[in-house]
Amino acid sequence: MFKQIVARASFAAVGLLCAGSVLAAEITVSAAASLTDAFKEIGQRYEARYPDAKVQLNFGASGALLQQIDKGAPVDVFASADQETMQQAERQGLVAAKESRNFAGNSLLLIVPADSALALPDLQALKAVGVRRIAIGNPASVPVGRYARLALERAGLWAAVEPKLINTQNVRQSLDYVARGEVDAGFVYGTDAAIMKNAVKTAFRVPLDVAISYPIAPVIGGGQRQEARRFIDFVLSPAGQDILQQYGFQKP
Repeated sequence: MFKQIVARASFAAVGLLCAGSVLAAEITVSAAASLTDAFKEIGQRYEARYPDAKVQLNFGASGALLQQIDKGAPVDVFASADQETMQQAERQGLVAAKESRNFAGNSLLLIVPADSALALPDLQALKAVGVRRIAIGNPASVPVGRYARLALERAGLWAAVEPKLINTQNVRQSLDYVARGEVDAGFVYGTDAAIMKNAVKTAFRVPLDVAISYPIAPVIGGGQRQEARRFIDFVLSPAGQDILQQYGFQKP
């Protein structure tokens, strides 16, 4: 009888654990570094609205996040800072081709330290002798770096400016370099410059021929496809869009 009671109690405990695991749908969201502040709040709001859900956030350069997913990292949602990286994810079979949705836009700025005396009215000014170090996300893996390189190439300045460029791992590192005065200028998104108004100032908005748009999609190898889609729907909902716009992101 004692053995039967213990067995039943053990079975009941296992049942409760299983039920808890079913109810608590945990997803991992890998998102571009520029989304850090906005997605932290989105994650909190999402969990508040859906108490049965748990959101783990992973931030980094879009290209680096893509490599992690390709190597088998357990990711359910991928949010990139550019279309090129998302299209690469589609070609590699990591996300479904027709499930990617644009959810935000941004602008590209050239910023300088808040106490800088440099006069930088446009890209041509970057050729000046007084501009020695310029932070740029590594164009090979960081979308903001690709946008900056595109702008410099269109202006015929890439060859002249390239020796001055300091490659960074993501846009937030570029922002930090400028804020600490370790470089004379840096390319960042408008949303990043806004979070350090006391440490950096905008020199000018960089002209681009393409729109900066952020796509998001569920990862095919993720274990929580249904929950991933519900999170994406929330990001695109009026509540999610309101949070993004509060952090300076533009409508998709």
